[in-house]
Amino acid sequence: MITTLLVVVIILAIAFDYINGFHDAANSIATVVSTKVLTPFQAVLWAAVFNFAAYFYFTDHKVANTIAKTVVEQYITLEVILSGLLAAILWNLFTWWFGIPSSSSHTLIGGFAGAGMSKALSMGDNALLAIDFAPIFKVVAFIVLAPVIGMIISVVISIIILHISKNARPAVAEKWFKRLQLVSSAALSFTHGGNDAQKVMGIIYVSLVAGNVLNNGDTMPEWIPISCYAAIALGTMSGGWKIVKTMGSKITKVNAFEGVAAETAGAVTLGITEHFGIPVSTTHTITGSIVGVGLLKRVSAVRWGVTVSLLWAWVLTIPVSAALAGLIFTIVHLFFV
Repeated sequence: MITTLLVVVIILAIAFDYINGFHDAANSIATVVSTKVLTPFQAVLWAAVFNFAAYFYFTDHKVANTIAKTVVEQYITLEVILSGLLAAILWNLFTWWFGIPSSSSHTLIGGFAGAGMSKALSMGDNALLAIDFAPIFKVVAFIVLAPVIGMIISVVISIIILHISKNARPAVAEKWFKRLQLVSSAALSFTHGGNDAQKVMGIIYVSLVAGNVLNNGDTMPEWIPISCYAAIALGTMSGGWKIVKTMGSKITKVNAFEGVAAETAGAVTLGITEHFGIPVSTTHTITGSIVGVGLLKRVSAVRWGVTVSLLWAWVLTIPVSAALAGLIFTIVHLFFV
């Protein structure tokens, strides 16, 4: 039976995907805008097209399955999901407003887990019983591993490109790098859509199970992935210019060659993690990739003060979202007892 609360939860989940799109648009377009390969409008349109195109390729939904299993099934209710979504939306809007490229993925996971833990406490159980630690450990590990992998791959790609183009005239090489940036930014947008849209797909699926519309293990209805990919693409078209500035120039000055290397490294990392069903942060991945191309020039080329500030946002996102979701659940629970 479809209830009003279930409809509200689904609407909020799709709204979160839309916010995720404009919050994370910078990941795909920051370097291509900062190098003036595309105008901001052209860049968000380009990224949005490839965000949605991922729908036709990523059909295994491994990341969605991982998200759905974050909280133990007996503690998943519509109130828990509602609280987690509200916390994730609030944190995303807060970090977007201040131009902080935090992880939409981690705020969603933190919110869902925090609400689940509060649900366990309300039942007189140990809060930790609500959490399936296997997927959580994967997520936490890749807070560190995703940017490091992105950084290493971007350095390797940079060295390969430099070797291949060492005899090319600078003007000719620059022209080719600008063309290649269209390809690398498209690849990053494609894998970003494939990774991030799935996270909300998992949330909507468990909402339908909690609302007794589906049984656990049923095939995911096709409207869920279509809605999620469309929402994230529309969100990307709305842009996120404050974060674009941070990603495109504040971490390190990026030229077309470095943009190709960073975006390709980000796309490769996201492709690998999606294959293994690991919900990583696109923000963390591309940040690590940008740091990698900066390090190849010299250590001082990276603005470490900005990077350290980003690290604090990364570390705080899951616990802050969890605490906020716990507080929201406590309030919401009063209306549904």
